[in-house]
Amino acid sequence: MRRSRSALVAAALIAFGPRLAPAQSVGAGFNLERQGNYAGAADAYRLTVASDPTNLSALLGLERVLPQIGRQGELLGLAQRAARMDSTNVDLRALLLRTYVALGEGDSADALVKRWAAASPTSEAPYREWAIALEDQSDLIGARRVLLLGRTKVGRPGVLAIELAELDERSADWEDAAREWALAVAADRRQSAAAASVLDRAPLEQREAVIKVLTAEGAPAAARRVGATLLLGWHRPDQAWTAFAGTLDAPPVSETAYALREFADRAGAEPTRQGQRVRGLALDRFAALVPPELAVRARMDAAQAFLNARDVAEARPALAKVAGDSTAPAGIRIEAREAVARLEIESGALDSAAAMIAALGEAAGAGVREELSRALARALVNAGALDRAEASLAGDSSVDAMATRGWIALYRGDLVTARRLFRDAGPYAGSREEVTDRVSTIALLYQVSDAKSARLGAGLLALARGDSAAALDTLLRAAAEVDSAGRPVVRLLAGQVAAALGGGRDSLAGALFASVVRSGGNSVAPAAELAWARLLVRQGDAAGAVTHLEHLVLTYPDSALVPEARRELDRAKGAIPKS
Repeated sequence: MRRSRSALVAAALIAFGPRLAPAQSVGAGFNLERQGNYAGAADAYRLTVASDPTNLSALLGLERVLPQIGRQGELLGLAQRAARMDSTNVDLRALLLRTYVALGEGDSADALVKRWAAASPTSEAPYREWAIALEDQSDLIGARRVLLLGRTKVGRPGVLAIELAELDERSADWEDAAREWALAVAADRRQSAAAASVLDRAPLEQREAVIKVLTAEGAPAAARRVGATLLLGWHRPDQAWTAFAGTLDAPPVSETAYALREFADRAGAEPTRQGQRVRGLALDRFAALVPPELAVRARMDAAQAFLNARDVAEARPALAKVAGDSTAPAGIRIEAREAVARLEIESGALDSAAAMIAALGEAAGAGVREELSRALARALVNAGALDRAEASLAGDSSVDAMATRGWIALYRGDLVTARRLFRDAGPYAGSREEVTDRVSTIALLYQVSDAKSARLGAGLLALARGDSAAALDTLLRAAAEVDSAGRPVVRLLAGQVAAALGGGRDSLAGALFASVVRSGGNSVAPAAELAWARLLVRQGDAAGAVTHLEHLVLTYPDSALVPEARRELDRAKGAIPKS
């Protein structure tokens, strides 16, 4: 009769057992277990226990494999003997406790826990192990009862909070889970990351309840910081900062500083303006708590975050602190002063900006000074201070400076010089928006053959400064003065300004567009007809707009505006009521 493989293995182990060290038997058992030979593994593990009754590795191996072959009851006597022989070994107690629960011997489990708790009255371990054993048997109610009993017996509010939170999570009760995590992090702040990671999985409909628990008045600082972390992850940075800011007075300072830095880094991952602003606020408070060498860099980072959020009011004081800090490294002070100068330019404080650029002197590199001077020159041009703008560009031969000088020449009415400078600057100076503005202006200039037109320059400057009413009046006067070839394009521009102003100037806009269209055969007539049609649609005359758009498409088939006109035509036809 053939013997089974497991029987052969067992026979071999018995035969060679005296010559096998316990560790070798455990290793052999583990290999058999991996191969799925649970009976052979059980024999190997038992061989070890026979010579070393408290060998935890072998006993745990038996705990794994015996249930697989329906022989779990065999573990009980072995576990009891091991626990008697090493009565202070927590792992052996836990093994015996799990065995009692798995075999349904509740009274024995209860008695073991009582003895264990009597020996270690301040330890939560007996209750934790009992609860885990009950969970393994899917007795969640019993597990909760044991954990609450342990909390009462040990007498500390945060005891077994993590285990209770896990039970609440399994029951989908995220509000109670948040309460338990609040207790857990109050007792041990090192659990904050785990709390945030778990509670982040709360479903959308339970998130408000979770936040309410964590950030309630009187909640521990650690819990409120967990709530702030969750709010950041849920893309609510403003609420996150409100929750976090309430914890800034909580001791110790070093821990608050670390939490601020961590919060700022998380906020920085939020790409919105609100997220960047909150990052700046956190870094600014962080700077107040750390040594000067760290504070300087933190304030610069805070200022950059505020600028990313377009919050100049918050960025300015952060930069000013660095710029005036005599203890800060020279390079960082200069960086801060450059940033302040840019802010002054953007905010229109041009006198202050000019003074700051001058004060930088040789401390800033030549490239930086020229870049700031060009930015100041552009702002001065837009402010109408053309002489000062020109002076700020002295010695600058860059294409950006050339383009700015082109605007100065244009606004002074020197059309020939403006055309030449814009052409020489090419398409590489300035931003894409600035290049687009130059290209459209060049198109206008090449249709006006006059060498000079102070009135046209003044009108364009008024338009650039946002004074549309003054621009319209000046452009109308300029249209009467320029040569006949350039008159239509100036009238078109004046008509567009009038249409943008709207109200009582609609009729003037229509008359100007009509005059350009009637001039016929010139390059701006299609643009005037398209603008006229749009004006008519706005006035409710869709039928009139259709007439002009059809005329544009048929009369100027080669115009670049035809595709746009066709789209407007479809919209206009759709606006005509069906009879």
